[in-house]
Amino acid sequence: MSVLQPAPGGIDPLVDMLPAEPSERAERRRYVLHSLRRSPTFLAGAAVLLFWIFMALFSTHVTRYGPLATDPLHPFVHPGAAHWFGTDENGRDVLSRTLAGARTVLLIAPLVALICLFIGGTVGLVSAYLGGVWDELIMRAVDIVLCLPVIVFAIVAVAALGRSLPVLIGVIGVLFSAPVARTIHAAAVSEREREYVQAARLRGEPAPYILFAEILPNMLPPVIVEGTVRLGYAVFTAAGLAFLGFGVQPPSPDWGLTISTDWQYLQNAWWTVLFPALALATLVVGANLLADGVRKALTD
Repeated sequence: MSVLQPAPGGIDPLVDMLPAEPSERAERRRYVLHSLRRSPTFLAGAAVLLFWIFMALFSTHVTRYGPLATDPLHPFVHPGAAHWFGTDENGRDVLSRTLAGARTVLLIAPLVALICLFIGGTVGLVSAYLGGVWDELIMRAVDIVLCLPVIVFAIVAVAALGRSLPVLIGVIGVLFSAPVARTIHAAAVSEREREYVQAARLRGEPAPYILFAEILPNMLPPVIVEGTVRLGYAVFTAAGLAFLGFGVQPPSPDWGLTISTDWQYLQNAWWTVLFPALALATLVVGANLLADGVRKALTD
């Protein structure tokens, strides 16, 4: 069992967030859960995300029309009793497509967060543990990736590798792993010289055990915060690529794709763009509220 020790000259904030004794750890967990339950920011973000998750799973049971069902005889119907959000140029129900559009983005965002946490977390931990020249080389490579414009590089990568959903998820996950690596590296540097790490080395524990069984559990707050923050970034980036034509392809009800194909009708059929745009905005805001609530609960 790892035991955190205070840093010379003061108490490190990570030590305060994750006390050494089991009873103190349990008390800290109870405090964090209590803070989350009382946080309006976290609750609002969680409510938005749960709403869209529910709609992504059960939207076909909520609306009367399928998201891909066309009605050429009734294009551009204004919002009303028959079609609450109106219809698009193909007579498709905008409400059905708006609700179903959450499926793609809620598939992409969590997978992107997991990929960037795995890659970025591993790179940051290994670099901090090695130190010296290897640390400098690895982090300079991370800095190079950080300098790349995400959207531009993602367009090039998707165009070269194909526009399939796995490629899209992998490309965004790799690009977002650089800021995660930087954050995890900064936290790991403050942990690598602590007494519990030195004790593990003296016991002859292998490096993977020290990294993932000793250091990583004591860095969960920044890891969790990074994961929730990347959700919002992934949603926005995936929608941006779809808008530019490098994400999912028609006739998917994806929000970014819908905005891209219908913006030309904005003056005469504003509802075809407004409702998908509002849906995208609420999901991004909800993810950011959730991340902010988690960050405050873990750092207070």
